[in-house]
Amino acid sequence: MSLEIRSPKYERAAITIPSEAANLQKGFNGTVCSNKGDEYTIRNNIIDLLAGDTMDMSWAQSSNHWKVTAALYEDIWRKRSLSILSGEEFPIRKEQELLTQWLNPQPARRYLDIGCSTALYGRLMKKAEPECEVVSLDFSVQMLEEARLKSEAEEADQYLVRADARSLPFFSATFDGLTMGGTLNELTDPARVLYEARRVIKKDGVFFMMHLVKADAWYLRLLQESTEFSGIKFWAIEESNELFEQTGFRVADQFCKGIVCFTKLLPA
Repeated sequence: MSLEIRSPKYERAAITIPSEAANLQKGFNGTVCSNKGDEYTIRNNIIDLLAGDTMDMSWAQSSNHWKVTAALYEDIWRKRSLSILSGEEFPIRKEQELLTQWLNPQPARRYLDIGCSTALYGRLMKKAEPECEVVSLDFSVQMLEEARLKSEAEEADQYLVRADARSLPFFSATFDGLTMGGTLNELTDPARVLYEARRVIKKDGVFFMMHLVKADAWYLRLLQESTEFSGIKFWAIEESNELFEQTGFRVADQFCKGIVCFTKLLPA
């Protein structure tokens, strides 16, 4: 099934992405355009909607553009991070079980991972339900290139889109479910991204969120405050829940270990 997206330049103009772009077992290159004439390239299956556009970003976000960050992110950090941050053993398997339970991916339904990095959540969704359709979105070419390699190795076909989450290139109510894993804390404008998430999710959709919250211990809070210069922000659970509610969601379930918090959001 092809993917219809919204032109980044013309809100009412559609762009059709051929289904071949999601077949990561075979390289796909080409150009797509809207009926307004704006063109975008697909290189090695990555749909680039930003091209040469520049973005305002924090240091934490800019580090995602480093090839070494993309290469080491998942295997060196992501697979161990939840155990380190929660203070107890927390393997990827447990995160996958929670995602599968709350999101419950279904055949022929469409899901979006916002700020996908190496498409870990996208691959987990395809593993849980191979017949669902997944779009993994990030602004870093390097992360998306690593996502493609890992997805190809796992035969987890999905669309890989380079775009700005502050202006998601999709029409309203496109997705049955959304995911975001750790990206919230790095966003320069989290409310704007969450408003966009609310716009593109269906009224009966589910938003699976993993984010970091303020630590209880004073010495850990000092450590968190020292990282804020890089653009990483931490909220208390009550503060993050208020942000979710302000942007059109309601908290349906929540599970926290240490500073790691998983939240199941539903459209309000």
